[in-house]
Amino acid sequence: MNEQPKNPRDVDPDAQIFVISVAAELAGMHAQTLRNYDRLGLVTPHRTAGGGRRYSPRDVALLREVQRLSQDEGVNLAGIKRIIELTTQVEELQRKVSELAHEIAQVHATYNRLPATIPRSNSIVVWQPRNRRRDG
Repeated sequence: MNEQPKNPRDVDPDAQIFVISVAAELAGMHAQTLRNYDRLGLVTPHRTAGGGRRYSPRDVALLREVQRLSQDEGVNLAGIKRIIELTTQVEELQRKVSELAHEIAQVHATYNRLPATIPRSNSIVVWQPRNRRRDG
């Protein structure tokens, strides 16, 4: 038996679970509008082996945002597509920054395990560049 999540927030936002008619209803649009948005590249649902569209909760949220930008803000579809592209790019960059920050934190944690003092030695090492001429 398939157990349903108890809370809608527990659903994977990328789970491809909605057929086009359900996604259209959830987004407050006509199914043909979703087909048009798919053709324009505004929203790209998953395709089944038979070619049917499957929308995720994230896709539905994006459809609602497309509708809001179009109706409330007066942005045309080309502008909305660019906004989506730039938003996706920013999110990818934020993920990269987060990954790099995590890697840096790991390197810093390694430094913390190094000895706090450097042992003293009676020898001194002086370094001079090879190509530098001495004046004199």
